[in-house]
Amino acid sequence: QVRLVESGGGLVQAGGSLRLSCAASELDFSFHTMGWFRQAPGKEREFVSAISQSGGSTRYADSVEGRFTISRDNAKNTVHLQMNGLKPEDTAVYYCAAGRFLLASANTYDYWGQGTQVTVSS
Repeated sequence: QVRLVESGGGLVQAGGSLRLSCAASELDFSFHTMGWFRQAPGKEREFVSAISQSGGSTRYADSVEGRFTISRDNAKNTVHLQMNGLKPEDTAVYYCAAGRFLLASANTYDYWGQGTQVTVSS
């Protein structure tokens, strides 16, 4: 059974940094696009970033472009999200997902982790 396990969330002050990680198991990792989504209280889940199977292509939501960096290590079946310049509006539960296409739509992702909380204080 495919498992995606996120880690690295926590409480940080505005302007600070966090690095999220997602470890995949029982997944043909190098054949999947990996994405990060987030959901704040009372809001819908939204796309944050995604990276292609080889890592050669990435995409970002406008709200995080220039502040967040996605990367992956296919040898270790892990994907990371480096988050710099964090803002209070980045506060959300962050989810890792595995899919087939480098798209922002959550519907195109087949597997999801349980999420990790990121809280940014002002």
